[in-house]
Amino acid sequence: MDIWEVRRDDGHVVTNDPTRLDFDFIHPALASSYWSPGITREKVERAARHSVAIGLYDSNRFQIGYCRVITDHTSFGYLADVWIDPSRRAGGLGTFFVETVVNRPEWADLRRFMLFTADGQGLYAKFGFGPLDKPERVMARPAPA
Repeated sequence: MDIWEVRRDDGHVVTNDPTRLDFDFIHPALASSYWSPGITREKVERAARHSVAIGLYDSNRFQIGYCRVITDHTSFGYLADVWIDPSRRAGGLGTFFVETVVNRPEWADLRRFMLFTADGQGLYAKFGFGPLDKPERVMARPAPA
């Protein structure tokens, strides 16, 4: 895997460097989210290992955001677990984070890049995300009860 880093003028950094991921930050964030309440740390770490896990860091190198992309790097990408520390959600950090991730050159030719969100439609629409054009073609298999 090629490691990349994008630095904003104010020192904030987005990188896929797995050595910088702080699971003491990531796990409680995701375990308290609406989409994965109570998820175990083992599952969070396993998901990161099998995805392109990406961190957002402040100018002091502290992790303040996380997401991951599940992809074959050819035709499909799925943006998941996008989370930024609520106390740091200002100054365009969400825009910087998502823009940096979805506009990576290696994903420019994906036929489809998807995500699920309950509250981020306005942010993701800035980057071309919208409702499915043919929702009747999409199916989901729910988790077992």
